[in-house]
Amino acid sequence: MTLAPVTATPPSAEFAARVAEVEESAYRARHYALNMGEVQGQGYVGQALGSADMFAAVYRDQLRYRPEDPHWAERDRFLLSTGHYAIGHYAALAEAGIVPVDELDSYGSDDSRLPMSGMASYTPGMEISGGSLGHGLTVAVGMALGLRLQHSPARIFNFLSDGELDEGSTWEAAMGAHHHRLGNLTALVDMNALQADGATRTVLGIEPAEEKWASFGWYTQRVDGNSAQALLTALDTIADRAGATAQPSVILCDTKVGKGVPLLEQREKAHFMRIEEHEWQICREQLTAGHEGKASA
Repeated sequence: MTLAPVTATPPSAEFAARVAEVEESAYRARHYALNMGEVQGQGYVGQALGSADMFAAVYRDQLRYRPEDPHWAERDRFLLSTGHYAIGHYAALAEAGIVPVDELDSYGSDDSRLPMSGMASYTPGMEISGGSLGHGLTVAVGMALGLRLQHSPARIFNFLSDGELDEGSTWEAAMGAHHHRLGNLTALVDMNALQADGATRTVLGIEPAEEKWASFGWYTQRVDGNSAQALLTALDTIADRAGATAQPSVILCDTKVGKGVPLLEQREKAHFMRIEEHEWQICREQLTAGHEGKASA
């Protein structure tokens, strides 16, 4: 079993600047998500808000890509296994300059390049079509192995959810990644404790998740997924190990559905939200107030 050691190193000025940049990116992405959600009046807004820090940490700080050339051969690949999180991914793609910000207004509309569930054939920068859960890590293992056989320096980041840990195919892929020693593969799991049928723990218990992943041979870390500092520390740890190990890595990210908007954080039925017309502006105001309060603290 390989669990990450707990470290407490004072952050440098450079690291603090990176954290601040990720926090600002996540804040803008949350606003984008609210704007997209309002187009339809409903959707997976809670997941987009909860995972915004995860997307921002990868896209703003880690991923090697060219906005003008989404098919650049040496790019790092970000695979969204949870297709219904597309609203959060589109916000990240807009932040990355891959999708124009003004195009977000077409979210979920007829003939839009931004369907409500992520599809690679529609959206630039979308590597796979998600939807039926449990497929993303399997595809990621194949991509990571293919890139290694091509002697490519590109890395694979696979975003999946705690609900996907119910799927047997996820664990088959985890075994395959360890067997093939895919050190170029990092999985990020949104541990928001919620899925369509209710709380994850009541649908099918997955804890202790850290020990499970470690027993499958993965380098395992568990962090606050709504903390840019914790996320970057975990990602830096993986990057520092890259030259010395061929072990796949996983970061289990504890997040809060609706993060940053108290009105939505408190919703009992939060997997797919219906938000009333008058509530959207309240959501924006709460998001802004919380961000400004944090900045002045």
